[in-house]
Amino acid sequence: MYFFLGHLAFLDMCYSSVTLPKILVNFLRQQQTISYRECMAQMFFLMSCSGAEGTLLAVMAFDRYAAICKPLHYIYIMNKKVCVPLATVSWLWGILNSTMHTFLTTNVSFCGDNQIYHIFCDVPPLLKIACSDTYINEIILHLASVFMGMSPFLSIVISYLYILLAILRIHSNTGRHKAFSTCTSHLVMVIIYFGMANLNYNRPRAGYSLEVDTLVSTLYCILTPMLNPLIYSLRNQDMKGALRRALGWHEKDNASPRTQPGVD
Repeated sequence: MYFFLGHLAFLDMCYSSVTLPKILVNFLRQQQTISYRECMAQMFFLMSCSGAEGTLLAVMAFDRYAAICKPLHYIYIMNKKVCVPLATVSWLWGILNSTMHTFLTTNVSFCGDNQIYHIFCDVPPLLKIACSDTYINEIILHLASVFMGMSPFLSIVISYLYILLAILRIHSNTGRHKAFSTCTSHLVMVIIYFGMANLNYNRPRAGYSLEVDTLVSTLYCILTPMLNPLIYSLRNQDMKGALRRALGWHEKDNASPRTQPGVD
C-alpha cells in the first residue's frame, strides 16, 4: 500500500507543479499570458497525471482486495514483481491518454482573440476558442472519458464488490469495522477524483461557464491533490495525536494513580 501511496504523492506534486506556478505568476503580473508551446506542454502533463492517477486508484483498489479477501496470500500476490509493473502501467496509461488529446489539439486552428477563459490550459476551454471544426476532438474526449476513465472506475467497483462480500462474511462487528476502515481513505479519494473528473470532462459544451469551469477545475487539479495527503494522514495515530495537541484537544487520563510501595 505504501509503495502505491508514494507514487500517488509524487503524482499530487506533479499536479500542483504543472498548474499552480503559472497561475501564481499570472496572478501577480499585469499581462496574463502563456505561449502556445507552454500551453500544449501544460495540457500534456496535466492529462498525463490525471490518467495515471485514475489508473493508480484502480491498482490501489486491487491492493485492498488482496489485503482483505486474500490476507494469507497478500504478501505473495502483491510482491515487488507485481507492484512495479502495475505502477508502470498506470503511468503509461496516463501518458497514452494525454498524447492522444495533445496530438488532436495541435491540429486545431486558433485565430483572432486567443483568450482562454480558464485558469490553465485544458482540452475543453481550448476547444471552445478554436475556429476550426472540433467535432472529432469532442467525440474523442467523451470516448476517452468513457473507456480510459471508466475502465479504472469499473475495476474499482468490481474490487469493492468482492471486498463488501468478504466483509459481510465476517461475524464480529469489530472485525467488520477494522476491515472497512482500511478502505475508507481510498473510497473518499475515489469519490472526489472521479466525481470531479466527470464534472470537468463530461459536461456538454453548451453548459460551460467561466465560473463553473474555474470552480470545478480548482477542485479537480488543486484541491484534490491537497486533500489526498490529509485524507490518508488522518488515519495515522501519530498524525491524529499531533492534530489534537495543535488544536488543544487533550485527552483526559481517567486511570487512577498508582501507588508505589516505599523502599527503605
